[in-house]
Amino acid sequence: MSDIIFGTDGWRARMAEGYTFDNVRRCAQGFADYLKATYADAAQRGAVVGGDRRFQSEDFAAAAAEVLAGNGIPVHFAGGGVPTPVLSFGVTDVHALGAVNITASHNPPADNGFKVRDPNGGAIDPAGLKAIEARIPATPAGVQRMDFDRARKAGLIRAYDPIPHYDARIRSLVDVDRLRAAGFTVLVDNMWGNGAGHISRLIGGGKTRVIEYHAERNPIFPEMRRPEPIPPNVDAGLAKARELAADVVCIMDGDADRCGMGDENGAFVDQLRVYALLAMYLLEVRGERGPIIKSLSTTAMLDKLGKRYGVPVVHTGVGFKYIAPAMVEHDGLIGGEESGGYAFRGHVPERDGILANLYLLDLLCRTGKKPTELLTMLFDMVGGPHYYDRIDTRLTDDALKQAARARLDRAQPAEVAGLKVTGKDMTDGYKFSLEDGGWLLVRFSGTEPLIRVYCETTHGDLVPAILADGLKIAGIA
Repeated sequence: MSDIIFGTDGWRARMAEGYTFDNVRRCAQGFADYLKATYADAAQRGAVVGGDRRFQSEDFAAAAAEVLAGNGIPVHFAGGGVPTPVLSFGVTDVHALGAVNITASHNPPADNGFKVRDPNGGAIDPAGLKAIEARIPATPAGVQRMDFDRARKAGLIRAYDPIPHYDARIRSLVDVDRLRAAGFTVLVDNMWGNGAGHISRLIGGGKTRVIEYHAERNPIFPEMRRPEPIPPNVDAGLAKARELAADVVCIMDGDADRCGMGDENGAFVDQLRVYALLAMYLLEVRGERGPIIKSLSTTAMLDKLGKRYGVPVVHTGVGFKYIAPAMVEHDGLIGGEESGGYAFRGHVPERDGILANLYLLDLLCRTGKKPTELLTMLFDMVGGPHYYDRIDTRLTDDALKQAARARLDRAQPAEVAGLKVTGKDMTDGYKFSLEDGGWLLVRFSGTEPLIRVYCETTHGDLVPAILADGLKIAGIA
């Protein structure tokens, strides 16, 4: 049996290699033992279980449910094709102690995953993930399970549909009737994932025309390398939006917890700019106030907006295992990360690509501005355009990983791409602050065998050179 290591957001592996029914059951046993050890009422409150649209996700979800039931933990079973934010909301809806979510999110088609959630519907913190990992049995012999049909007849597995109550929550946060009457032409690129149909259901049927794209279930994710809402994966959807003259493009990743955006010209709006637009929307347009929670890999524009509106900005490590607990601790107004995941006050402390897209549509509606005009408005507030990009390099050789870490530990560059380095932060990866207020970050992924090099700068022409210097610092050709 393979070792199972919980990374940034649970465990992911390639199907039929590490990701097998036996290993999913082992993970579920570890989670069951964690719930019983942590909560005295685990046998009363239970857990929510569901999955995405990947190959056999509903069957893997059923396998996990059987293990929880076999340990006397009631299961609210949502089946497959459920968006991650809907499943996370379900935890609070039924007052469960957590959730098992079978999804690999934006990973390549051959992968699947095992996400876990806490009683708030948010990501479990690093200490909790380690506690679950430590309880995973070494072999299937340590797994207790009950046949699905038997557990259902015993009342330990109950069918559960979180969508009606989720929709009610969304309607309490955004005026969907106003969006339905706005008269927009909206292309929704679902990336073949769980988000299909949700925006249509919430704002369709009026003057606004919602066009669903990549809406069928297709686990090989055609026209994209993976269901991650960044180029080149979004290129086909953006081309379709240009063809149809859409006013805006709403994009969601494979499990609908991440948000992407295209403007009225069918051009991609990167996820750092989207985060800043969402913060501007809440602070300027809605007049709300509260802490901004941001991972160290996302935009410096948030710090500038925080200063402008007099709200604190809390910096965390990368991943919602840090952001979700910070949202709860600080009563965050908004929390998010570089990968396009954003959470909001009044909802679960979890990424929600459906709500994020609706908020962006509401920003368009309330201001009467096009996406490009909103970016101009944002840049006027933060001192001009900020430019971002990222390079991912696959790195599976342990010796090369260790050599790269050693180089990065020692690295003390005086400048990057001609910009003076003003500081180095090793909180989560290796982040070099630059004299223009920008930054370079080199970090090993917590979900895949990748080394990522990211940057943000006010000098658009320097982005390629900054990334190239990041690769050199890490010793990656």
